[in-house]
Amino acid sequence: MKKAKTPRKLLPFDAARYLTDEAAIAEYMTAVLEANEPDLLLLALGDIARARGMAQIAKETGLGRESLYKALTPGAKPRFDTVIKVARALGVKLTAKAA
Repeated sequence: MKKAKTPRKLLPFDAARYLTDEAAIAEYMTAVLEANEPDLLLLALGDIARARGMAQIAKETGLGRESLYKALTPGAKPRFDTVIKVARALGVKLTAKAA
């Protein structure tokens, strides 16, 4: 008799697992900003915050950890100053260039 193969479990994709250095983070943010999708930007900031440590980023921004999670959830409408605080705490610089 043949043994039945155990089905492989696939892990859900988590971008935070791959954001291990400044170059990866910069490339990720550049791609996200080019997409011009506000929810994608929030998701990306959340991914980077999880990669860096959500509690540490919350502390650096002066936000509660739960508030930070809520602010970076797609569909949320965080204030622009919140987005800037988070980006600054993540070491991310948002830049503009001519379209």
